[in-house]
Amino acid sequence: MTFLPMTKSDIKEGKRVIKIHVAEAEDNYFALITAKKFAIEMGFSIVEATLIATVVSELSTNIIRYAGEGDIFLKKIENKNKSGIELKAIDEGPGINDVEKAMRDSYTTTKNSLGLGLPSLKRIMDEFNIESGINTGTRIVGIKWMK
Repeated sequence: MTFLPMTKSDIKEGKRVIKIHVAEAEDNYFALITAKKFAIEMGFSIVEATLIATVVSELSTNIIRYAGEGDIFLKKIENKNKSGIELKAIDEGPGINDVEKAMRDSYTTTKNSLGLGLPSLKRIMDEFNIESGINTGTRIVGIKWMK
């Protein structure tokens, strides 16, 4: 796990960003625990922190399963009167052929999968964006605001 600033303004504001490199099954557990702890430290409830950890676990699992390796970033963000957590998952894998299909419940390209991962992540997060292209990898950004 690496702590690093993401942008020049983050450096100026002293914001902490956690970078977790995932490449093996054990990294998934570490990412989940780290996300939950970070969310609780930020002030999220146990329930919300568990949901955030679930999102990170799904992102980590997808990176390992489909891309082999990649990075997850956790960052505290603020917007006017609210604060939240921003999750980024970045890989350089083969990409998703059809993002629209992948965002549908029950769609899967993997045996023994329910195909609920990405659609569930979108429902859990308050803001969600996915970009993917063939042989260019996948970038997912999700934001969860504190209630």
